[in-house]
Amino acid sequence: MNRAALLVLADGRFPAGGHAHSGGAEPAVTAGHIKDAATLETFCRGRLHTAGLVAAGLAAAAAAGLDPLVLDDAADARTPVPALRQVARRLGRQMMRAARATWPGPELDALAAARPRGAHQPVVLGLAARSAGLTPLDAAYAVAYENVSGPATAAVRLLSLDPFDATAVLARLTGDLDQVAEQGAEAARRAGTEGPDALPAASAPLLDIAAQAHAAWPVRLFAS
Repeated sequence: MNRAALLVLADGRFPAGGHAHSGGAEPAVTAGHIKDAATLETFCRGRLHTAGLVAAGLAAAAAAGLDPLVLDDAADARTPVPALRQVARRLGRQMMRAARATWPGPELDALAAARPRGAHQPVVLGLAARSAGLTPLDAAYAVAYENVSGPATAAVRLLSLDPFDATAVLARLTGDLDQVAEQGAEAARRAGTEGPDALPAASAPLLDIAAQAHAAWPVRLFAS
């Protein structure tokens, strides 16, 4: 295992396309739900324990060696909104390109061939972690962190928020990140014997509704 690979995978400069997405922050800012550091923290915490937890379980399961095609179907079932399914697959396709260039391996090649239009991003990230020699818990940490770092970075641009304040929000969420990553890894362990129904299926209806509406905006700063 090369733990330093986790730093590469979780780096915001890893060319997986996440910089173009706000993780729901753009519609939340427009609706007035995010207006300062305190409301950004509330938004990120809610996102982390819903969408982030689901993603952490999927990524950990892929890193543990569960069938990525079964996991991709499980991700579809946990993503009821068409706009978010499209975004997840678009990001998965970009993540696949970056992962195959960085940590090439037969499992990534097989998934790319089976899902040429892209698998869900957490599944691809988990498989990338596996190819890099990382653990399921590592994969859960990477995807959980991404679920809050994306909105925090987007809020800096959307609100002209002080970057120091945005980073402080992420620092205050570290305990929640530990909890979500551990829950995702534990769910992946259970899914190995109980099947994909053991994976988290937390929902965030307001995120879903906002994402579908945001997809129809004629002008927007972020793709999602």
